[in-house]
Amino acid sequence: MNLSVFEVLGPVMIGPSSSHTAGAARLGRVARMVAGQPFDKVWFGLHGSFAKTGWGHGTHQALLAGALGLREDDEQLRNAYDLAAERGVEYEFEELELPDAHENTARIRFYHTDGSQSEIEGSSIGGGRILITRIDGMPAGFSAEAPTLLITQRDVKGVVSEISRTLAMEDINIGVMRVSREARGSLATTVIETDSPIPRRVADRLRLMPDILSVRIVDLAQ
Repeated sequence: MNLSVFEVLGPVMIGPSSSHTAGAARLGRVARMVAGQPFDKVWFGLHGSFAKTGWGHGTHQALLAGALGLREDDEQLRNAYDLAAERGVEYEFEELELPDAHENTARIRFYHTDGSQSEIEGSSIGGGRILITRIDGMPAGFSAEAPTLLITQRDVKGVVSEISRTLAMEDINIGVMRVSREARGSLATTVIETDSPIPRRVADRLRLMPDILSVRIVDLAQ
């Protein structure tokens, strides 16, 4: 069995729990990167163990801290409420029942300053690791452990091949690609995990394609 050093030693974090604290902070931070826009309010729907035992493990503070951009090893994690007040960010927590979801799951909704909203659902799956399961209602399924491209496009012929060609021209190897769509010919989401960092110019090139509606890069190393 192959194990990473991260899985054996666990994450560098502010305690007390890798799942309820470190994983929650990482989940909030990745959700912030996925949302990708300024916001003045964030809502957290907590499911399962997150909802039942989260207060005692600091889950609420960790999720909020991550949504504010703090890393899971930041000493300021426990000051999340004060930081939100300083930045003028409102926040709300609510218990939520999500059928078939992992016990440590949160649905995070960002209220952007331009009036739009983003909703990201994900789970803390142990050892500080996470899985983003849905973005704005569409299946996602990525861990953010590798540089990741999130693309929303029209579901028309040739778009996915153009995305792949653009990455190949930039010498970026695709590790995993997942494509999902609402319905044939409507909107589709492409999630691509790569073997190397994704330069901003790649996202800019993809945005120039007429059938691509949005492009976001999620890279925790940046």
